[in-house]
Amino acid sequence: MTSTPDGAGLRVDAERNRQRVVAAAREAFAELGIEVPMEEIARRAGVGVGTLYRRFPTRADLIAAAFEAKMRAQAEAARQAVEDPDPWRAFCSYVEQMCAMQAGDRGFTTVLTMTFPTAKRFEADRERAYADFAALVERAKAAGKLRADFVTEDLPIFLMANAGVLAATADAAPEAWRRLVGYLIQACAAPAAQPLPDAPAPRQLYRALLRATHPQRDRAPAKQ
Repeated sequence: MTSTPDGAGLRVDAERNRQRVVAAAREAFAELGIEVPMEEIARRAGVGVGTLYRRFPTRADLIAAAFEAKMRAQAEAARQAVEDPDPWRAFCSYVEQMCAMQAGDRGFTTVLTMTFPTAKRFEADRERAYADFAALVERAKAAGKLRADFVTEDLPIFLMANAGVLAATADAAPEAWRRLVGYLIQACAAPAAQPLPDAPAPRQLYRALLRATHPQRDRAPAKQ
């Protein structure tokens, strides 16, 4: 494309390249996980590796851009759940939606273990989703529908369990995760509740989730 004197043509080309890279990254991360080589993403986008790095200097920058819409969707799902007048239905729907998002994207769980300080919108959506989920949990408990010992840290445990089922059944029984999620949700119901062991501390759970999604980055034994 020929540039106009004010450089508008170059800006259009740059934005087009950015969009192609982000779309290719979304596709590659969903299929292969977020450790996919940057060269593969550039190849899918039809751009040079240098172009990719000019737009996204680090892998984290590209991950945040690729998952920004996904995080926004998570925040919106949490907001809609809070607005549902039926607290138990809202809780069940939100858990199902999170697990469905995970089933459709291998990189989703991994991204939940990461922070992106320079991606202000991404982090704001994450914080909003967490606050709304915490409010959702309290509403469901107050209604007498959700077991009293459920804690927000239980959702990452659900996602880790779901990740295991997804990895084991992806080719042979791709819908098997739905049955697991059905069991997990039923176990959350107050009428069927039996005492549970204490939940892991948030720091321990984060360490476990990080190890599950980045096994090559965390080899040290867990601290108590």
